[in-house]
Amino acid sequence: MKILVVGGGGREHAITWKLAQSANPVELFAAPGNPGMARHATCVDIKADDLDGIARFAVAEGIGLVSVGPEVPLCLGLADRLRGAGVPVFGPDARAAAIEGSKRFAKELMRKYRIPTAAFDAFSRFEDARDYARSLDGDMWIKASGLAAGKGAVYAPDPVEAERILREIMVESVFGESGSEVVIEENMTGEEASIFAVCDGETFKTLVSSQDHKRALDGDEGPNTGGMGAYAPAPLITSDLLARIEKEILQPTLDGMAMEGRPYRGLLYAGIMVTPDGPRVVEYNCRFGDPETQAVLPLLDGDLADIMYASAVGKIHNVRVGAKDGSALCVVMASGGYPGSYGKGYPITGLEDALRDDTVQVFHAGTEMRDGQVVTASGRVLGVTAWGKSFMEAREHAYGAVKKIIFKDAFCRSDIGHRALKHYVQKTRGA
Repeated sequence: MKILVVGGGGREHAITWKLAQSANPVELFAAPGNPGMARHATCVDIKADDLDGIARFAVAEGIGLVSVGPEVPLCLGLADRLRGAGVPVFGPDARAAAIEGSKRFAKELMRKYRIPTAAFDAFSRFEDARDYARSLDGDMWIKASGLAAGKGAVYAPDPVEAERILREIMVESVFGESGSEVVIEENMTGEEASIFAVCDGETFKTLVSSQDHKRALDGDEGPNTGGMGAYAPAPLITSDLLARIEKEILQPTLDGMAMEGRPYRGLLYAGIMVTPDGPRVVEYNCRFGDPETQAVLPLLDGDLADIMYASAVGKIHNVRVGAKDGSALCVVMASGGYPGSYGKGYPITGLEDALRDDTVQVFHAGTEMRDGQVVTASGRVLGVTAWGKSFMEAREHAYGAVKKIIFKDAFCRSDIGHRALKHYVQKTRGA
């Protein structure tokens, strides 16, 4: 089978890497891809949001399956375009992708189908949003309703700060059109985890749980980012809790989407807050998370090509989706200044040295080739992932590999997995 992976980041590199391990013969293509993906796939110079270009290529090349990585092309209707041309797609159509593309839609879906989430209201006028924020007694989250590259959720400790944030989003348009409508919701207390479900419109199978680290600096300090690292599984998510999430959140979400005439096929990502009252939805995404995918896929026990195809054709019940024993951990190496301004084009050395450890894979997130040299090209540059029989083993190997990779102004968090670390330390002391 010929498979096309749409995208060029760390998530897409991890998907391509896992697809290359299929037991069946596959020929992989990537649009646009990156230097890391080029190890496994033929990269074609088509941007991820070039819907016409991707559809033309898929038809002309006889592509048998397209895996769409980023949310933007899904929300723009890439899956619709491809399915209309007879090409199977792993990913939701535009109406279903609204579960991420419109936070207002997602929150109202949860309210209608009694899916547990934070109390909220939504606004398209600044004055109304301001007045609502003033009426609240404590802290809150203000979220741009549209797509904002994972950076559209801002915490407000009080109504005064909320008004300043609302003015930035709705009046000064710091997130562009994505902030023309906002959701204001209560601040939930608890610990957060990421749950991935492979869906076929009616049913689903879950992958191993994970936890992301959004803040730029150690101790969960600094500004929000697209993600500075992740690990899997999350010890927070026990088998009993996962069963509850599947029953109270995932299945009602699929059922609700079907009732709304928006059957969901592809990867449904549910950000879950485990509160004292049980699991609640923080948000949905219509695709694999980044960098959680880089920690989850090394632990997948199953053929990703078969799994994606079964989702695309409505037969997810026919494939095995299991989890390997052990843990995996991904450390993001970023450019100095990220998530603000940063330099580009700095040579990266040590990649091959890091890959000599057979428990390590370096996923390219923001790189390009220049005169035969891999150089930095974005804020998040690499996702250095390792796996092992234990969490501590995976963590040790990941940070060991990080030390071998060098580029100007590189930085990373030194505490990825700190919540899991506390869990395992407490478990050991308890034993």
